[in-house]
Amino acid sequence: MKKLKLRSKTKKKILLVLLAGIAVSLSRSPRKTGYILHKIPKALRDIDKDHLYRCIKEFKHEKLVSYHEDKDGNITLQLSKDGEQYAIRNSLESITIHRPLHWDAQWRVIMFDIPEKKRQARDSLRNKLRELGFYELQHSVWVHPFPCEKEIEFIVEVFEIRRYVRYAELTHLTNDAEVRLHFKLLN
Repeated sequence: MKKLKLRSKTKKKILLVLLAGIAVSLSRSPRKTGYILHKIPKALRDIDKDHLYRCIKEFKHEKLVSYHEDKDGNITLQLSKDGEQYAIRNSLESITIHRPLHWDAQWRVIMFDIPEKKRQARDSLRNKLRELGFYELQHSVWVHPFPCEKEIEFIVEVFEIRRYVRYAELTHLTNDAEVRLHFKLLN
């Protein structure tokens, strides 16, 4: 897949909605388009109709979507493989771990042993963990104090390394003063 940069947040929203499996259909009829747009997520409802059509034409040109227009003027979109890969990569870039008001005193530990043949995925996982604020406890053992299981599940699926990665939640971590200091969890 060629490198593609979408500068517009609107374009990213459209691709992510398509990735989520939500059908985006448009009609030449303003009344029907209004009905369809009312049924899809708020993120797309706020998009100007003309801008939406321009984005869709660009997606078609870039081969990110398959585009079908029936004889009534209704347009149906579906993500292509390239569009799917782009949307997944883009959603990976937007993952964050939210800090709750109160820490539940549990450590989330990610451990992995990824073979050399998957070195690129291993390095990408390390970089992503670092970017998300994980603390490297030991080589291939990372820790975070806040809930992040769903985020980790998504990341290991994207990198296709599920069988090599373990997730654990611990209530006690010996010698955790340095880790607590890193996350500003001072008692």
